[in-house]
Amino acid sequence: MGLRKGHLKGGKSQSQIPIISKELCERLLSDLERGKRPVLHATKCSLDNAIYNHKVGYLTPGGKKVATELNVSSVKKMSRAVFMLEILLRNIDTGAVNTKRELYYMSKGEVKGTTMLKPLDFQDQPESDDTIDFICEMLECYREDMNCYANDRGGQTYSQQLIVTETLPDGEVATIDLSRLGTSPFQPKNRPQNLKLTAKKKIDFALVVESEGTANTLVANGFTKRHNCIVIGSQGVPSNAVRGWLKLIQEQLKVPSYFFGDLDAYTMQNIYRTLKAGSAASLIRNQDYSAPEVKFLGVLPEDIKKYDLFDYPVRENDVQEMRSLKKADDALKNDPFFQDKKNKGAAEILRWLLKNKRRCEQQAYFSVAPKDPTMPEKIIVDKIKRGEFV
Repeated sequence: MGLRKGHLKGGKSQSQIPIISKELCERLLSDLERGKRPVLHATKCSLDNAIYNHKVGYLTPGGKKVATELNVSSVKKMSRAVFMLEILLRNIDTGAVNTKRELYYMSKGEVKGTTMLKPLDFQDQPESDDTIDFICEMLECYREDMNCYANDRGGQTYSQQLIVTETLPDGEVATIDLSRLGTSPFQPKNRPQNLKLTAKKKIDFALVVESEGTANTLVANGFTKRHNCIVIGSQGVPSNAVRGWLKLIQEQLKVPSYFFGDLDAYTMQNIYRTLKAGSAASLIRNQDYSAPEVKFLGVLPEDIKKYDLFDYPVRENDVQEMRSLKKADDALKNDPFFQDKKNKGAAEILRWLLKNKRRCEQQAYFSVAPKDPTMPEKIIVDKIKRGEFV
């Protein structure tokens, strides 16, 4: 059960985790018995420890570690880590699977009847979530390797050509033909390693649309019937499941993929960069949860003039937009993704946004020919054919 037969390639196998955990706990106990303060080391998951190499394609961790030494301020953090680790190891042993939310309540249940555990009680879920993340950063494993799954879902996916074969935990196989789903989208769970993709006909491209609503509109207007493609609605900042899903499509189907979203600083940094190269907060996970080959299709700055699109200025009193522009300036100076020469085009877009302080939404393409519902589709396909993307 669990992931014994197919852990993510960047994580640890479940046979390794109990061994590593036992060694860690024995070291802690040995230090305590010798009167030495135990220290826990975890991978530092932040931008100042992120390395980007375009040959790899995603953000990877550097050599920096966060050291937590036992003292008055850290004793609860370290004790909670051992407490939650025991719950996670029990799940591995039994094959049980849980979400972070469920693990929070399981820990509450453990504390409820045991007086000695009350100092470790989590007041709210973010505290237990942080503990789980800390454990994974110590062991350099994925939470999925410990049978902990987030409650996120892959993007709504449509295709007339894609067939998905899923191997279930009990070994049974389920086959989903997306062309048979009608108007209902296929939404993969956060277990890309259990899916095998095949195509009835050659698939020409995958289109990731920032807005699920716009993705649904394109499909309803016949996009996937007129083109041998895959359309995915990512619903804003892509979850691990969305990123892992597109990664799987790139690896198994070898089709070019394009991102269609708004022209603004938030989209470039928080959505597109995360989809393409992962995030600094997930450095140990980016190998399986990033899609390095995805291109930025638009909205591009030159599209505004070419298609006479409606755009508008970023207001000085718009706190969120101004914060995004400030982060864009910081990204150009400090983010290894935007500093890499292979991502020069993405960096140039950020510079354009900083200089012009304007933004344009993906839905602006619907203003080009309001009486022709397929005009956005025509523009998208034409841009792909002409190579008008970054």
